[in-house]
Order: sequence, then structure tokens, then C-alpha cells
Amino acid sequence: MSTFGPSSGDPEEGRKTRPYNPYQDLHVPIKNLYDLPTSPEYLFHEEALKPHRSWGENLQYYTGSGYLAGALAGGARGTLDGLRSAEPGDSLKLRVNRVLNSGGQTGRRLGNSLGIVGLIFAGLESGLVHWRGTDDLLNSVAAGLGTGALYKAAAGPRSAAIAGAIGGIAAAAAVAGKQAVKRYVPI
Repeated sequence: MSTFGPSSGDPEEGRKTRPYNPYQDLHVPIKNLYDLPTSPEYLFHEEALKPHRSWGENLQYYTGSGYLAGALAGGARGTLDGLRSAEPGDSLKLRVNRVLNSGGQTGRRLGNSLGIVGLIFAGLESGLVHWRGTDDLLNSVAAGLGTGALYKAAAGPRSAAIAGAIGGIAAAAAVAGKQAVKRYVPI
């Protein structure tokens, strides 16, 4: 039986995944500067045997980061819209109120939308990892395609197909961008 693979008992299945290492993106200069450990440190031995983040960790990460990014971007856009919509003769108090209301409303709307997209993506990606038994790039691209299609499913099949294609392309671009940054940017 594999030490970190799926629980089926097949030793070949254990080789399809690799242990999750939270320090994998930190390169040597940062490790030496801050004297970081070379391998993950866990309180319990069972946590070290996990091949990747759990579905709950993915759910929190993608939903939370989606909401936060959407709220910040929407808040910035709403603030600019509030500044542009100022009318001559408005008092300072009225202008500040308009900016805050516009920024809060737009930030909340975009944050909720991107949070839902992150929720759907995390669920699909974790489901695909469990179903296929491997954690690779195809799962991310397929989850992006499914996320776009599910998010716009209520708008009709044509909109769902277009959104699915956009989601798949966006996920592929994100995966390719991450690989390029890992390879060419010395962080």
C-alpha cells in the first residue's frame, strides 16, 4: 500500500500524485534568508501523507480569494464611478456619501459573483481530482470550462457554451502563466 496515495491499496495509484509541499514555490535565496525548513512541518504525521490540499482547503482558498479580489476591484471601480458622477453644487458630505455607496455596492456585487465562481471552480476541481485519481493540469482546465458553463447555465445553452469556453481558456492561461512565472521569474 502506498504511503501517500489513494486508499484503494493499488501501489500504482500512489505514484500518480506527489506530496503537497507548501514551500515548493519558494526558491533558494528566500529559504536561506529566512532559514525556512526544506520540507513541510506538520503537527500530525497523517497530514504529511496528504498528496494535495483537501477539498475544504481548496473551497476556502478559491472562494475567499475570489471574493476578496472581486470586492477590491469592484470597490475601486465603484469609487471611480462615484467620483465621476459628482454633480456641480453637491456638498462634500453628499459627494463622499455617493462615492462610498457606489464603491460598496459595486464591490459587494463583484465580490459575490467572483466568490461564487471560486466556489464552483473549487468544487469541480476537487471532484475531478477525486474522480480521476490524479492532480494535473487537465483538472484545472476542465474545472474552468465547467465553471463557466455552470455559472451562465441559466442564460441559455449558447451563453453557457461561450462562458464555458472562456472559463476553460482562462484556466489554461492561469496554469500556463503559473508555469511561466515558476520557470522564468526568480522569486
